[in-house]
Amino acid sequence: MMSRPLPELERRAAAGVTASGRKLTGYVARFGTEARIGSFTETIKAGAFRASLDSGRDILALLDHKPDCLLGRTKSGTLELREDADGLAFTLSLPETQAGRDLIALAERGDLGGCSFGFTVPKDGDHWNGDQRELRSVELHEVSIVQSWPAYANTEVSLRHRPIQMFTLDTRRAWLETVR
Repeated sequence: MMSRPLPELERRAAAGVTASGRKLTGYVARFGTEARIGSFTETIKAGAFRASLDSGRDILALLDHKPDCLLGRTKSGTLELREDADGLAFTLSLPETQAGRDLIALAERGDLGGCSFGFTVPKDGDHWNGDQRELRSVELHEVSIVQSWPAYANTEVSLRHRPIQMFTLDTRRAWLETVR
């Protein structure tokens, strides 16, 4: 039996973080926001995550896309994801681990870079117009809390009792090149 090669997992990141107690909340992605990804620009269309969310697939929450640093998952209910008019919103109940404690401390100080997501694009899931890409449907595999620079500067991660802080670091492009 021959196995099919898996499509390459793409990752995108966004800024801003909020936490309340042991919960992080915010947006993993915002619809209609343009991001520079290497040599092209990209936007996410409303509804791009709907099929993944409706499928009931187990989506992981990771730290910096590291599979060995699990923070939560939809299957257990520790990660809740939902699409609204603005984008892909999340609530993450952090574990009582060193990584969980570190994230709370960083979120309280406003030091987290933001959020990111790992995905593949199904057939006809994106549309190209020159060097502009629109993501219309993606297969979401994981969301990550990133400690550095996000690609999409318009997303949020925060402790609920703190005001939302936005981070727009110019160096986020350099980070993106390292994860591509």
